[in-house]
Amino acid sequence: MAAALDEAAGTLLAVWEAARERTTSRLSSAQLRAVMVVEQHDGINLRRLATLTDMLLSSASRLCDRLVAAGMLEREPGRFDRREIALHLTPEANRLLAELRADRRQRLDRVLSGMTPEGREALLRGMREFDESARRREATATSEAGWPVAQGSRRAEPAAEWVDDPAGEPPVARTA
Repeated sequence: MAAALDEAAGTLLAVWEAARERTTSRLSSAQLRAVMVVEQHDGINLRRLATLTDMLLSSASRLCDRLVAAGMLEREPGRFDRREIALHLTPEANRLLAELRADRRQRLDRVLSGMTPEGREALLRGMREFDESARRREATATSEAGWPVAQGSRRAEPAAEWVDDPAGEPPVARTA
């Protein structure tokens, strides 16, 4: 089953990658992932960003330096501890992420339009179940390891229809 899914997922990943290359050509994959984590956790500190992106603190710091220089991130002193630095997206980063999602959705719509309504429904239902299973495993693994769990907000949608709604997007940190 895993091998068949790996093969079938290749097309989905190609759609994702094509959209990423077109809209975020000036960011590396690691930079894009960091931007997506900051979007999910506005005001995140550097240590937590490093943990959620599975980086060394020094590497995350250099990555943030590059993102600040590129106009994607802003740093500000923390609200409770002025020694801590809070990270926030710039309007440019928000625009870039919106472009990425719009491009990705257009590409997905073209593929989905060739599927039956039943096939789209089954795909969406299966992807949601896959996501829930992965989140449960991640929560268990990170809790056991003592690491904070990356949790995005989820919005419930009817499973019976394909919704082209920006608010319905899965957490972006998981979809580079």
